[in-house]
Amino acid sequence: MHMRKLLKFLLAVSVCCALASCKTVRTTQGGAVGVDRQQTMSALVSARQLEQGAIQAYQQTLAQANQKRQLNPDPAQTARVRAIAQRLIPQTATFRSDAVGWKWEVNVINSPEVNAWCMPGGKIAVYTGLIQKLNATDDEIAAVMGHEIAHALREHARERASQQLNAGIVATGVGVALGGSQGNMDMANLVTNLTYNLPNSRLHETEADRIGVELAARAGFDPRGAVSLWEKMRKVGGNGPPQWLSTHPSSDTRIRDLQDYAGRVMPLYEAARRK
Repeated sequence: MHMRKLLKFLLAVSVCCALASCKTVRTTQGGAVGVDRQQTMSALVSARQLEQGAIQAYQQTLAQANQKRQLNPDPAQTARVRAIAQRLIPQTATFRSDAVGWKWEVNVINSPEVNAWCMPGGKIAVYTGLIQKLNATDDEIAAVMGHEIAHALREHARERASQQLNAGIVATGVGVALGGSQGNMDMANLVTNLTYNLPNSRLHETEADRIGVELAARAGFDPRGAVSLWEKMRKVGGNGPPQWLSTHPSSDTRIRDLQDYAGRVMPLYEAARRK
């Protein structure tokens, strides 16, 4: 009986510790698309830690690609992707002023996979499969990159890591309190796992879609490129759409939302074109 009470007490303590380690933050401004949800982050996973992990994970990824002669195989293609990124990056100031000063890196990896991603702190990779299989226009590439940049701006990886970590603390709190130990988190492996293996939630994908079309529009890219990209993706065979497009909501729902928000930012696109 005493042991049962002790276990309940220790579990309660672990829950309190998990909750105490969390704080509510506003990572970005709402922008014209109005993404202004406050997020809960764990103090045990800092933005700086994830950025440092991203640097290491990104360097490892590039080194592996370079060893296989897959890194930036076509100079003209790489220049094209980097030029698109250079127009998008200044627009990140709309959502957070510090992002423009991130140590951005943009590279192309030769892979048949239809994919692209942006790690915390602005470490971007675009796969040749995305460009070639979709015959992607600059507007469509901007839509993909804007979407991925939006994940980094919103610190979705940190939010997901916080959720997992706090859940783990609650689940293992009794064992920790009784003398168990929780190993140090390998941030590079965590970033890699969050980037490649774990799909974003429906909420995160919707936020990234909406911010992405605004970034594209402000950079002078037609935000309707996100819609045409989705329509192309629905025609791609094989294993289906890549992770960054495969999470719920459904294709039809997502296209309707993109059409709506692309329409909302069209004045920004028209203004950017007149500059």
